[in-house]
Amino acid sequence: MNVIFLCAGYATRLYPLTENRPKPLLQVAGKTLLDHLLEKLEPIPSLEKAILVSNGRFYRHFCKWRETVQHKIAITVINDGTEDPAHRLGAIQDLKLALNSECATDVLVLAGDNLFDAELLPFVSFAESKSPLPVVGVYDVQDKTLAQKYGLIKTDSSGKITAFFEKPKNPQTTLASMGIYYFPKETLTYIDRYLEENQNPDAPGYYIKWLAEETNVFVFPFRGSWFDIGDLNSYQKADQYFRIHQKK
Repeated sequence: MNVIFLCAGYATRLYPLTENRPKPLLQVAGKTLLDHLLEKLEPIPSLEKAILVSNGRFYRHFCKWRETVQHKIAITVINDGTEDPAHRLGAIQDLKLALNSECATDVLVLAGDNLFDAELLPFVSFAESKSPLPVVGVYDVQDKTLAQKYGLIKTDSSGKITAFFEKPKNPQTTLASMGIYYFPKETLTYIDRYLEENQNPDAPGYYIKWLAEETNVFVFPFRGSWFDIGDLNSYQKADQYFRIHQKK
């Protein structure tokens, strides 16, 4: 299994913090967001290598960060060639770029701005048990006003996705997609079909909605705390939480 970090966004809502630094390299409680994610990967025995997709503006930042990393797996940094938000490829195009760089294998896909305190190994173990079907990490935000900010998922009693809503004004559910995905190698050709149909290449939720109509897609609910760091307020809350949590 390979892991793909999607880190090619420009995080304009966090300006000025992210004008000259990529969001995944912002520090929370003394460690970058990416370092927090790497710690989650340590216990996963099936992990072989990591591919990080950057935009052109921050490519050198990630290469410099990679030189500081001491991890059991090799990390390859890929430049998607874009230099500004207006020309970004979108998450699904970036995912395709990462897949083109390596031999096909099962992939764990992580948004580079994701922060949570639960372990990743139970998610991977569950996903491997569902193979060859895809699995999406979800978190119940338990508030319909807050839920309007996220891609939301409805499931049946077995945990299979039955509907997906991208930032709805009137949420029917509070179950949010976390930006954590497991795609078995048998399902990777769906990405080609999706892009060939000129579907929306930007938010991954659009792809999950389409994929759930093509094949069975299951969810894995995460517990604990989850922070989707999209603005200064959420960033400060995450930093405060992890500073307190690490002291315990």
